[in-house]
Amino acid sequence: MDSGCVELKFSDSSMIAINCTAVENEIADNMYQRSELDYLIYNDPLAYADLVLNGDPEAYLKSVTEYKPLD
Repeated sequence: MDSGCVELKFSDSSMIAINCTAVENEIADNMYQRSELDYLIYNDPLAYADLVLNGDPEAYLKSVTEYKPLD
């Protein structure tokens, strides 16, 4: 079942869960940015977790988001 979270289990058996909906609500301003985050969640969850925990998600979204107007 999709929990809306990326869960990480560390080698010492501790766990954390990143609430993806809360992250999107805080940093994604539009559907294009949400789509970029969704892509990472489903295709590279470790990169997503690293971005949220250690990176700068706002800068990442500014550099990778393509705005394509709907026809």
